Amino acid sequence: MIETTVEGRVAFVTLDRPRRRNALTPDGLDALDAAIGACETPVICLRGEGAAFCAGADLDVVGDLTREEATAFAEQGQRVARTIEDSPAVVVAAIDGAARGGGVELALACDLRVASPAATFAETGVQLGLFGAWGGTVRLPRIVGEGNAMDLALSGRTVDAEEALRMGLVSRVTDDPTGVAREVAANDRAALERLQPLLRNRGSDADRERDEREAFAALVARNAGVLGDD
Repeated sequence: MIETTVEGRVAFVTLDRPRRRNALTPDGLDALDAAIGACETPVICLRGEGAAFCAGADLDVVGDLTREEATAFAEQGQRVARTIEDSPAVVVAAIDGAARGGGVELALACDLRVASPAATFAETGVQLGLFGAWGGTVRLPRIVGEGNAMDLALSGRTVDAEEALRMGLVSRVTDDPTGVAREVAANDRAALERLQPLLRNRGSDADRERDEREAFAALVARNAGVLGDD
């Protein structure tokens, strides 16, 4: 269900259940959590096999859950999203095809979301009497703004790659989303490791500015005698 391959400085973590549009079961979430946690490369590329990125939670599983099991399933999805968000690697979501519900939520936990022209996005849970509960209500308004988040979540409508780009849901539309992961990986590893958590917008402004100063100074010291040489 989850396949990992390493190419140089990039680990490609692939959701490999194309007949179910890469929908995730509890076992699939555990496997994804373990795969992300095991990566030691500076960049991770999360992608889907086949015509979809990820359809989110497997509704055949969700439909049979008790209330207590549903709470545990939501907690499991939230934990996996936090594993992605807290990874020391730069995590790039390479979205080619449909991202729905929990698939959008997992992408929101990544550092970069890059779409192909064929990518589409929707929070369709409201159409089924549900809503995404893998951290989407926290991350979606933070990334696209409250107005866009309300529109997407309350309407359940589908947006294409270009509209997703305009609202900030993705940062780039390209024919080869995985190429962005390789592009990032070509940069200095230490700089990536220092910069990524600073951009994550955690803590107070004062704390973040302090961390920014300290990380910058550490990199300058590391590159002493090198910077400025042509």
